[in-house]
Amino acid sequence: MVFVSLQLTLFFIFLIIAGISGVVFLHSSVPLRYVRVHLGVIALPALIALIAFINTSSHNQVGTWNVDSLAWMMVFFVLAIGLIIQRFSVRYLMGDRAYRKYFMLFTLTTAAAAMTWLSGDLRLMLTFWGATLLGLTLLIRLNRGWTVAKEAANVSARLFTLSWLALFIAVIWLFSVTSEWQLSAIFTNQNLEQLGALQRTGINLLIVLAVIIPAAQWPFQRWLIESVVAPTPVSAIMHAGLVNAGGVMLTRFSPIFNDDIASVVLLILASISVLIGSGISLVQVDYKRQLVGSTMGQMGFMLIQCALGAYIAAIIHLILHGLFKATLFLQAGSAVRRYEASSRIKERTSFIWVFAGRMLGILAGVAFWLVAPGDGYQLISALILGWALSISWTQLIALGEGRIGRLVGLSFFAVAAIVYLLIHNLFHDLLHTSVFEGIRPPMSVVIIVIALLLLGNAISTWAARHRSSALFATLYLWLVRLGEAKTKSVESHPSYLKLFLSR
Repeated sequence: MVFVSLQLTLFFIFLIIAGISGVVFLHSSVPLRYVRVHLGVIALPALIALIAFINTSSHNQVGTWNVDSLAWMMVFFVLAIGLIIQRFSVRYLMGDRAYRKYFMLFTLTTAAAAMTWLSGDLRLMLTFWGATLLGLTLLIRLNRGWTVAKEAANVSARLFTLSWLALFIAVIWLFSVTSEWQLSAIFTNQNLEQLGALQRTGINLLIVLAVIIPAAQWPFQRWLIESVVAPTPVSAIMHAGLVNAGGVMLTRFSPIFNDDIASVVLLILASISVLIGSGISLVQVDYKRQLVGSTMGQMGFMLIQCALGAYIAAIIHLILHGLFKATLFLQAGSAVRRYEASSRIKERTSFIWVFAGRMLGILAGVAFWLVAPGDGYQLISALILGWALSISWTQLIALGEGRIGRLVGLSFFAVAAIVYLLIHNLFHDLLHTSVFEGIRPPMSVVIIVIALLLLGNAISTWAARHRSSALFATLYLWLVRLGEAKTKSVESHPSYLKLFLSR
């Protein structure tokens, strides 16, 4: 316990130094080359978090702080991603009028996000999460001279305030019933028994509202669509470490989040978001809006995992999605060239190889389902696993050119499958002591979710074959409209550029 306290103390010291460094860089007398010193400073708390994560084997509580494996993993993830993105921004944003302010706000926002997941006291969690949302809003509004950015920040601020107020009311409600602020004290059997059915449902619905807004779920996806005007590094950290915070939030509240009504509401909204987000990503031609639609769908699936009680799977999902999406945003500059190179679709495909992929997906899904046939989430996992294997086989092997191409694709396919299994088992071993596995909802609810996902797949298959129909055109334009910003949030010739060019 002494070693744990020492790690926590060192982490706080280095995190405070990092925040001070960001504020110091804000002063105009500090040379711009100091930014490289700042990067070295902000690497220190991330390093301490990594050491603490490696050395944490059980759940620990130090005062008002949670120092379990989940907390340290999320702290390291957010700070490490933030460090990489800030390093990327050194040259990317050079010359920007808000260059200094960007690094200060970025550092303080990621620090607040890290502190949120370390907080074992609901008051601290609420405070730091509010600071994180505020920092994100200020980052979106970084360029004050651009009307579009101000409008996007205003939309985000309104929705973030609603999200924070929902969490605030849920926290106050929990305290009024249990008279406890500490998470570990609130979720004892004795305190949980004090919650009546109506109280539990009300608190859970407030938590659902608090998490679906930052996750850009329908019908609150507008803020994420508007936020594409933010600098690309801001979008990267937004999609990699902040949008997916709902999974961690629900994991922290998992002992109470087992109410059927709230779970059904979350499942329905998340399933709709998966369908809409996937559709937006397919019809948009703007690369960043494609990523926004993808994130909306991915976060929907993560929340489905949480609603089904598969919190470890949700944590794995949000970590891998964060790494993947941050990489895509930082590569946005080469998106057009990469698209042109990869858009050559092979016309001739072996039916036998495609059929083999379909059969492999079916067999793998059935085998996975037979491992735990009574588990609702296992059924959804089996369906998704089978579909993913079938698509991966088609793309990597069936579309391969000749024997060499298929052999390379098969090798990559096998390596990817092995890596996935290793990562899944590693995360399960690291998190099983600190993550509560929730109660699964009734099978009827699971069937509804599967039906919605299958409906989406059927719609996409139908759309691919009826592109000339009026119904397809209507669906296409509806998805385009959903993925577009409001008229007042679009400016073809930004006024701040006109002022700059007139000088």
